[in-house]
Amino acid sequence: MAILGAGAAGLMTAARLNETTDLKVCVIEGNGSAGAKIRISGGGKCNLTNTEVSENNYLGSPELVREVLRRFDETALLAWVRERGCEPVLRKGRYWFCPESARQLLEIFRRETKRSRFFYRHRIGRVEAEADGYAVETDRGTFHARRVVVATGGASFASVGATDVGLKIAEGFGIETVPFRPALAGLTLQKEQFWMKELSGISLPVTILAGGRTLREDLLFAHRGISGPAVLSASLYWEKGTVSVDFLDGKPVRQLLERGGNRKVSTALPLPKRFVTAFLEQAGVRDAPCRGLRAEERDAVAALNDYVFAPAGTFGFSKAEVSKGGVACGELAVPSCESRAYPGLYFVGEVTDVTGELGGYNFQWAFASARAAADALAGRCE
Repeated sequence: MAILGAGAAGLMTAARLNETTDLKVCVIEGNGSAGAKIRISGGGKCNLTNTEVSENNYLGSPELVREVLRRFDETALLAWVRERGCEPVLRKGRYWFCPESARQLLEIFRRETKRSRFFYRHRIGRVEAEADGYAVETDRGTFHARRVVVATGGASFASVGATDVGLKIAEGFGIETVPFRPALAGLTLQKEQFWMKELSGISLPVTILAGGRTLREDLLFAHRGISGPAVLSASLYWEKGTVSVDFLDGKPVRQLLERGGNRKVSTALPLPKRFVTAFLEQAGVRDAPCRGLRAEERDAVAALNDYVFAPAGTFGFSKAEVSKGGVACGELAVPSCESRAYPGLYFVGEVTDVTGELGGYNFQWAFASARAAADALAGRCE
């Protein structure tokens, strides 16, 4: 039994197989140690999951996501971690983190995978079908296994060894894939929105509509464009075209202006003054007392509730938290994530065409899909 990749999905697959089977498991990893992305995520504390997780938080097959999560949801994941001596902490009322360091989670996996053999610094190449299983070619030799779980992750974080090898493995079998693209990344701006670049460092709660999804969180203005949790999640659903930002997060601009009286617009609106001043300047509106605004000026300010523009692109893979794209969901059995065409070949975690919003959703998917594959393998071995 071979697992390709010692990240979140690969480690959970190995842990579950060690717990439920007597299979001889080897884990093949290109880095010199396990869990490189776990170690650096969430500021080194690893955002494990969220308080509410459903298929609605993902880009990908709703059926596959729903059925995988049904078998190992956020409650089950938290219980699994707690049972092994780590009490996650809740931040901002939504996000579950390791209490001290991501190393606490890696220590759990070290104990839970002690019956598995790890082969580090093995660069994975092709995987080929054999009469009784698969051959996994690496730069340091070939491994033969009856079953293979591909948990090689996506293309983000190349600095810690991320590659698109998982897609190449799938394509070698003629399995349909969707090219990796940056996701959970900031958005760059067209010339018409360059005024936002002067606001670097300002953060405010917003509502963003992108790709038919509505997201509420903080937006952060950056030198390269816009970022922050709301924008990162919006980048998951945005392809090309426009996004809409409500900079007042649901507070009606016209009502605020009506109540503003003799106060200037920049002080009547509950927004950072530097932001309002820049917005008014680019809109050609005077920072005058609210009651003195002309009708066309009120209309221009009302755009704060629905500011529509087309981003130029994303900050790219160098800044992306994850990759969207991967092995097409239609190629995978539900919920095992086994290839429909090649029995004994599984794809789990970020290498699948399932990507979650910011906030622990992608680790939840990695752990849950790994459990689904491992439980299917355990059932096969009974």
